[in-house]
Amino acid sequence: MLKITSKENDFIKHIKKLKDKKYRDINKEFIIEGIRLVAEAIQENAKIKQIVLCDDCERSDLIPKELMYDIAKLECVYVTENLFKYLSDVQNPQGILAVIEKDNEETQIDYTQDIIVALDDVQDPGNLGTILRTVDSIGITQILVSKGTADCYNSKVVRSTMGAIFRIKVIECKDLLKTMKEIKKHKFKVMVSSLQTENSIYDVDYNKKVIVIGNEANGVSEELQKLADEKVKIPMLGKTESLNASVATGIILYEYVRQKLKY
Repeated sequence: MLKITSKENDFIKHIKKLKDKKYRDINKEFIIEGIRLVAEAIQENAKIKQIVLCDDCERSDLIPKELMYDIAKLECVYVTENLFKYLSDVQNPQGILAVIEKDNEETQIDYTQDIIVALDDVQDPGNLGTILRTVDSIGITQILVSKGTADCYNSKVVRSTMGAIFRIKVIECKDLLKTMKEIKKHKFKVMVSSLQTENSIYDVDYNKKVIVIGNEANGVSEELQKLADEKVKIPMLGKTESLNASVATGIILYEYVRQKLKY
C-alpha cells in the first residue's frame, strides 16, 4: 500500500496544480471530491486515473463497503489526514477524491436533439454547475460554452453538477458567434433572452432551437442579440426585473419539458 506523507511528493504537487485551469487543460485532467461524486464517476465509467484516500481520517468509515470494493479495483493512493486536508477544497472532507481524465475531445455538435443550450460568458461557478445539472435533468447530453464562460472543471462547478459532469458533453467554442452561424445552417433557430421584447417564453415552440443563456451582469452579447431569430423574456408579476442565470435557465428549459410532455 502506497502512503504519502509529504507535500513535496510529485503526485501531491500534481494534484495541487490541478486547481489551476491552465494546468487542467494541459494535462486533460480534473479533480472530483466526495463519496457521491466518486460513486457517480465509477457508475458512469468515467476515466478514473487515481483514487486518493485519507488513511487515518476520522470520517473514513462513511465510505460504503460496496464503494470500497469498486475502489479497490482502481489505482489507490493513501495520504495522511493533514495531507488530505491540504488537498481538499471543502471544510469537512469525506476522505476521498479522484483524478479524472477529461473526456471532452469530441467537439462535434449533435443536431439530432430538439434543443441546444449555449452559454454566453456565464461567470459564476455555482450557476454553471446548476445549469449543467438542469440540462442533464431534461435529457440533453451536450452544452456549448463560450471562451469567456467559467471553466466547467472548476471544483465548485463539478460539485454543483452532482454528477452531471460525467453525462454532459461540454463543447468549448472559441467563437460562439461563429458557432451560432454554423448551427443555423442546420435549420436551428437562435433564441435569446431579452428585456427588449414582449414575447414570452410560453409563446414560442421549442423545436430545433438554440437557447442562449447570457452573462449574469450583461445578458446575451449584442452580436448574438442581432443574430437571434427570436427574443423572449420570462414574464414576472413582481418588481424584480431579472433572475439568477441558473434559475432563468431552469424556467426556460422546463417550458420545453412541458411542451414535450403535452405532445
